[in-house]
Amino acid sequence: MGPNNFHSSMPNNSSNKYENNDSIRVSVLSEALPYIQKFAGRRIVIKYGGSAMSNKNLKEAVFRDIALLSSVGAHPVVVHGGGPEINQWLKKLEIDSEFRDGLRVTNSETMDVVAMVLTGRVNKQIVNGINNVGASSVGICGIDGRLLEARPWGNGSHGLVGEVAKVNSEVIEPLIAKGYIPVISSVASSDKGVTYNINADTAAGEIAAAIGAEKLILLTDTLGILRDQNDPLTLLQHVRLPEVRELIDQGVVNGGMTPKTECCIRALAQGVTAAHIIDGRIPHALLLEVFTDKGIGTMITGRG
Repeated sequence: MGPNNFHSSMPNNSSNKYENNDSIRVSVLSEALPYIQKFAGRRIVIKYGGSAMSNKNLKEAVFRDIALLSSVGAHPVVVHGGGPEINQWLKKLEIDSEFRDGLRVTNSETMDVVAMVLTGRVNKQIVNGINNVGASSVGICGIDGRLLEARPWGNGSHGLVGEVAKVNSEVIEPLIAKGYIPVISSVASSDKGVTYNINADTAAGEIAAAIGAEKLILLTDTLGILRDQNDPLTLLQHVRLPEVRELIDQGVVNGGMTPKTECCIRALAQGVTAAHIIDGRIPHALLLEVFTDKGIGTMITGRG
C-alpha cells in the first residue's frame, strides 16, 4: 500500500494529523538506523550540565536519551558537575563564593560543600533518574579507586581547584563491560590525598580520551559555536581542529565557550573521534545530535 493511500480509510478530520505525525516518526527512525548501527559498542562520554540539570522535563528527557543510547548498544558514560545546587547550599550555609577566571575559588570549607553536593546529592539523583527509566547506572566520583588523580590548577591561586593529572580508566572498565552506565562526579584527589574540585568539562574530556571514546558531548545552555553571538542562524554545525583554533584566536569563540572548546580540542588531540557542543535546553538534544543527519549543535572533528 502506497504512502498516500495508507490513511485513506481514516476520517478526514484526523487523517492529516496522524499522517504527519507518523511520517515524522518513521523518517526519524529510518534516519537513526545507520547511526545506531555505527555506534553500537562505541563509547560516548556525556558531560551533563546547564539547564538540563535543573528543569524537570529536561532532566527526564536526558535520562531517557542516555537509557536509549545504552539500550541500542552504545556505551554512555556520564560526567557531571552541579554548580547551581552548590551555590544554593553555600548560600544556605552562609559561605561566600568567589569566581575568578570562570572558576570557583575553593577553600577547605567550600570544598566540603562541593564534595557533599556533587557526590552525595547530585550524583545519586542522576543515577536514580537513569535507573528509573529502565537502564542500569552506577554512581562514583573521581576519588573512587583514584579514577581521577588531581594536581592544583595553575599556580594554586584558586585554592582547591584542580586539574586532571591522570585518569585510571581501569576503575570504570568493568562497569562498561557489564553494561552499566558510569555516572561520575568531578571531585578528585591528589597523590597526597588532598581533595580537589575539577571542572566537569575538563574531567569529561580527559575521561573520554582515556577510555577511547568515539564521542565527547557537552550539554550546555548555548546552541553551539556561533560566528555571531546574536544570530542563531550563524551556528557552525561542523568545524575541524585547525578551523576551531582560528575561531579562538579571532575571538569568535570567547567567554565561557573558550574553556569548553579548548576541552574539545584537547580530547580530539588525544584520540577522541568527535566532540560536540549542544544545547541541553532542547528536549532530547542528545538523540537529535547523535542519531540525525543534521544534528542540532556544533561537531568538532580532527579530520574532514
